[in-house]
Order: sequence, then C-alpha cells, then structure tokens
Amino acid sequence: MGIHENRAGVPDDWHVDPIQLGVPGVGSSASRTTVADDENQLAWQADSLCAQTDPEAFFPEKGGSTRDAKKICASCDVRAQCLEYALQNDERFGIWGGLSERERRKLRKRA
Repeated sequence: MGIHENRAGVPDDWHVDPIQLGVPGVGSSASRTTVADDENQLAWQADSLCAQTDPEAFFPEKGGSTRDAKKICASCDVRAQCLEYALQNDERFGIWGGLSERERRKLRKRA
C-alpha cells in the first residue's frame, strides 16, 4: 500500500508541524536541552548501590521485609539524591533513599 493510498482526501502538500504542535522532544534546542538536563539529573543512579544488587529487595511485596534494602541504602553515597528524586517524582512503590513509601508520605506531610 503506497503512502498516497493512506492519505485519501488529504492534499499532497499538507503536513503537520510537530514543533508548532509542541510535541515534546522535537525541534527546538530548548527541548534538546531539557532531555540533556533530565539525563544529568539522573546521573547519580550510575553510582547507586542498588543498581549493583537485586532490584527485588527494593520492591518487596506487601508485608515483606525492607531491612536488606534499607541496609544497602544506609551506606550508599547517593542516598540523598535518591530520596530527593523519589519525593519530587512522587514514587509510590519501593525503597528510595532508605525510606519506604509510607515513610516518604509521612516526610511529605511534615514538610
């Protein structure tokens, strides 16, 4: 099936400008900068101890132990960045920055 068969009734010179529509990540240098900034903001993850261990420890089933994950977090150099990320992004599952979802929720209420 040719391209023109899919465009029945649409003029050949008609197109949609994704930049004008504001499609994220398309076109402007500002959108490219935003993507680069996002990558820089997550660079701390490369230094995280959890990235070198079993992720299941950080996402225990309801009622499961969080002890092992919190023990790893306690000695992690990027614990503060991890917790900040979880709070800013409203992470609702798992151990982030050494805190469970319930502990992060309590922390938010105190702030």
